Amino acid sequence: MSRILLVCLLATTWQVATAQNVKEEPLIKEMMQQFEASNRNRATVSGWRIQLLATTDRQKLDNVRQTFQYRYPNIPVDWIHDPPYYKLRAGAFFTKLDAMRLKHILEKEYSGIYLVKDEKIKTVELVQSY
Repeated sequence: MSRILLVCLLATTWQVATAQNVKEEPLIKEMMQQFEASNRNRATVSGWRIQLLATTDRQKLDNVRQTFQYRYPNIPVDWIHDPPYYKLRAGAFFTKLDAMRLKHILEKEYSGIYLVKDEKIKTVELVQSY
């Protein structure tokens, strides 16, 4: 057991030592700075949401939305109108795994829910974990 620990420590030390001796090309450095700046300025990311309901009845949508907001106040919920349907979607997750955790919890209360990919999730509305 101690040999494994020693090997891991030596490997980590070697990686740190070699990383200090790496010479970075100016063009690569400039490209990385541009990449970082463009990602910092992005207001939306691609992620996952949970579709709770798809209905043509706007009143039903509002009732389910209010009930959901009361039970789960820390989870963002929003709807979209894709004629003729109103679609109620909850959460905003970066990974599918995080969305699946919440879906598993919500399946006890809401039948027929499923995950949907959303290409325009605002970074401020991402749910970190549930």
